This record gives sequence, C-alpha cells and structure tokens, in this order.
Amino acid sequence: MQGKIALEEHFAIPPTLGDSKVFGGNVWQELEHRLIDVQDTRLREMDKHGVELMILSLNAPAIQAIPDTKEAIAIARQANDALAEHMRKRPTRFAGFAALPMQDPEAAAAELTRCVKELGMVGALVNGFSQIGSPDNATYYDAPQYRPFWKTCEALGVPFYLHPRNPLPVGTKIYEGHNWMLGPNWAFAAETAVHALRLIGSGLFDECPKLQVVLGHLGEGIPALLWRIDGRNGWMQEPHRYPAKQSVGHYFRNNFHLTTSGNFHTPSMIGAMTEIGVDRVMFSIDWPFEDTCQASQWFDKAEISEADRKKIGRDNAIKLFKLKI
Repeated sequence: MQGKIALEEHFAIPPTLGDSKVFGGNVWQELEHRLIDVQDTRLREMDKHGVELMILSLNAPAIQAIPDTKEAIAIARQANDALAEHMRKRPTRFAGFAALPMQDPEAAAAELTRCVKELGMVGALVNGFSQIGSPDNATYYDAPQYRPFWKTCEALGVPFYLHPRNPLPVGTKIYEGHNWMLGPNWAFAAETAVHALRLIGSGLFDECPKLQVVLGHLGEGIPALLWRIDGRNGWMQEPHRYPAKQSVGHYFRNNFHLTTSGNFHTPSMIGAMTEIGVDRVMFSIDWPFEDTCQASQWFDKAEISEADRKKIGRDNAIKLFKLKI
C-alpha cells in the first residue's frame, strides 16, 4: 500500500541518545545512526516501502527518566525545537509529537501548548511514568495534580500517546533471573497496560470525555483481556470499585486508539479491530527498533479488506491528528 502513515517512529538528540543503547547494544552502530538520522536513511526506507509520512517522537525513556525537573524542562524544549526543525525541512513527510516534562504538570501543559500552537505538532508522546526528584520515584499520571494537564490536552484537541518504558530497578524483582522479559518482550506491555488502566479507573475520562489516548503494539495486551477485566467472576455479583462511572471497555472503545507498532501479527490486529473497531486502529512501525520492510510487507499483505487497510494505513491517522495531506 502506498501512502501509509506511521506514528510511533523515534529520533534522538545527543542528551537522550544513550538511553536507547540498552535496546540494541549488539547493533548499536546502526541503531545510533538511525536515531540521529532523520533526513537520509529514514526517508529512503519510507520511499522504498510506501510510507508517505511519519509522526516523529523522542526516544525512550528520555525526558521521563530525568529526576531534576528543571533539566527535564530544558531537554524537552531542546528536543521539541530539534523536531520542529525537521518538520520545517520536509513538512509533507514529517509531523511531530511533543516530548513533555511531566515532572511538572504545569510546565508540561505549557510546553504542549507551545508545541501545538507555535510549532505545529499534532499531539504528545510520553514515555510512561516520570521520575521526580529521585531516581527511585515513579509518578503516574492518574494522580490528582495531573488533572489540569489533561484538561489542557483535551482543550487543545490533540491525542496523547502513552509509550512504554521499563519498570524501575526496585520494581523488577518479579523478573529476577529472567531479564529477557524486560523491554519489548513483556515488561513494556505490562507496565504500559497498568498505567492505561490506572488512567481509566481514576475517572479521568469522565472529567475529560473528549480526551484521546494512543497505545502502541496493538494495545499492550489489553484488547485480549477486556472481557475478563469487565466480566470478572460474574456469578459473584461483585462490582468493580473505582471512581470511574463506566466499564473499562466503555472507555477503551471511546477514548483509546491502537497502533500496530512492533506487533506485526494479523490475528492480533483483527482481534483489536473486533474489540474497539477498525476506525481506532492505525499502522505504525516503531522505527528504528523495528524494520520498515518487515512492517510494510506484513501490513500490505495482511488478510483484511482493502477498505480496512486504507483506514488503518492512512485514513484513521489523518482524521485523528487532523493531518493536511
């Protein structure tokens, strides 16, 4: 398929580049090049495989792993200015997600506003929880102090992409002796799914009903478990106890969108389409950690209708992010 739009596609700036080495140390020379490069290798791969536009975002965990709030604010601004320059060079090929210093909700709201209104970005991508004041602190965004930020995001009318990161070392005992489960194998999905469910259960989407959140990797496992989450042991007649007014499935189908990033598996995609509707699923690659050729060849041949392929590959992203292409 020609004209695909991909939207979990990463770049790095010098202060954040080293964060990605752990995810590709054996191919670091090539991975480093692909993270820093935007206007050369990336474009050639896009042209070769029918990707018209990428929505770029900073690598992980980057800003979220900077405990010093002032430094996080400064690096986020540096990254966003660098991204805006890439967008200016090729506005028909690159759009952008803002990196945000969630260590300070007020500063994050201000930076998102600047990125959307002044730099022309189409949303935000944030790498999970933020470390605030201490490397051992993990702060999640269902906390009350983030409500004004979420209301700003809703008012701006732009989506928030909740991207994975590993749990902190103090939270990895469950993986002890099995470090292979960290990162994209398992821990990324587990960590991000819990964060998404925290947002849902907190009542956030009752207060911000128009807010839209994007999850990668076909929903971090949540679509396969929606029935169980809401159904529980129905014969016990034990209701969920959380502030949210509706079922988890209600919010997931009305406030969330999913991408295919790094999960090039047709049954999983069809399952996601069945659970939340084809209009809420979008193509993505997860460049440079995944291969554009593999992602594109899989998607272009996946056993879905051509109408659904066009929606997932292009039309849904145009509508959600109000892209003018």
